[in-house]
Amino acid sequence: MKTLRNTTDDDFDLVVNSHLRGTFTCGRAAAARFREQGEGGRLILVGSPAGQRASFGQTAYSASKGAIVAMMRTWAAEHARIGVTVNAIVPTALTRMVATIPGLGELVDAVDRGEPVPEHVRRRGLGSPDDVAPVIVYLASAASAEVTGQAIAAGGDRIALWTHPTEVAEQLHAGGWSPEEVAEAFAGPLKGELPDHLPAPLDLGGN
Repeated sequence: MKTLRNTTDDDFDLVVNSHLRGTFTCGRAAAARFREQGEGGRLILVGSPAGQRASFGQTAYSASKGAIVAMMRTWAAEHARIGVTVNAIVPTALTRMVATIPGLGELVDAVDRGEPVPEHVRRRGLGSPDDVAPVIVYLASAASAEVTGQAIAAGGDRIALWTHPTEVAEQLHAGGWSPEEVAEAFAGPLKGELPDHLPAPLDLGGN
């Protein structure tokens, strides 16, 4: 985990080349094969909550995973006419990758020992990698032919759909804007419309 000021060029390139370029290269090859076969196909990419919301200390990883979901949406639009669906899984599983997140280390250790994930944790969308597999199986099947361009959260007892980025507020000013008028808009009508940029605190209480 490295914040922006501690992330070197090599750190950034290693992560981006692995996650983003790796996904691009494999996706391009798969799409070419699907086109040659002429029978449609299924592309299933792997995103992360880190690419959907703020993830402190994960500049390169967040950038890569956010870009993967963006590529997914574009690829879904590009390949719909040849019967290829493209979706992204956004998994939340108790693996070693999340062991350093406060409150999760002991749960990861328990899963590694083969212990079941507590029910109240599963209800909050955290489980084992096995909980993600059924969603992937479905997306790879013929039954999912109408599902494309989606970022799908999967973990524990929960699946959910992430929204596509969309505008949440607007202001119009005839003739355009001066910097002072922009400031007035953000101090006035737009002030209460600013989305929260931080993820909700992780609550693993038993209630």
